[in-house]
Amino acid sequence: MSVLFDHGGEILDGFYTTLLLTVCAYPLALVLGSALAICRISPVRPLRIVGGLYVDIVRNSPLLLIVVLIIFGLPDAGLLIPLFWCLVLGLGIYFGAYVCETVRAGIRAVDRGQVEAARAIGLPFRRVVTDVLLPQAFRAMVQPLGTILINTALGSALGAAVGVAELTLETRSFNLDTAEPILAFVVAACGYLAINLVVSLAIRLIERRARVLR
Repeated sequence: MSVLFDHGGEILDGFYTTLLLTVCAYPLALVLGSALAICRISPVRPLRIVGGLYVDIVRNSPLLLIVVLIIFGLPDAGLLIPLFWCLVLGLGIYFGAYVCETVRAGIRAVDRGQVEAARAIGLPFRRVVTDVLLPQAFRAMVQPLGTILINTALGSALGAAVGVAELTLETRSFNLDTAEPILAFVVAACGYLAINLVVSLAIRLIERRARVLR
């Protein structure tokens, strides 16, 4: 165990980077996914087509492929950004497609009669979405959005494949230095498990609060 304490700083740094990747990528996925969901339920046909194509293409592509395309594609377009932010962008783009389908499913769970009533009193589409659909759909979206948050944290492990020093890469380096593969990856598993447990607890609290507000 002494070798673990000797490398504890590097592992903690990797865990912090994993948290930072998650905290940066998840809001991007939420914003992008919500915008796409609105496009998919929009009365404007071209917006529905664009949203549908995005979701179909991204959900049928590996996350690693998207990250690699960003890392090598952005420089060709004249944009040079650090690997950390390339990974954040890739995670946001990828999980934004899943957020889109979650939000769309939550909106579909709202009684259509309420939408028709809102339109009957003259509310524009934007107000129907923000004032009627999203507040009620949120209750159905808490659990799936929490799962996407967990998957975003787990997906950040791809940083090990592209050179971002997150938890998986640091534990792999620890294993190479100490030849302790079981200890190294048990530590990594504990880190991801801690994130999972904290998010799951937060989801339960939010769901309980949503039931009270109902």
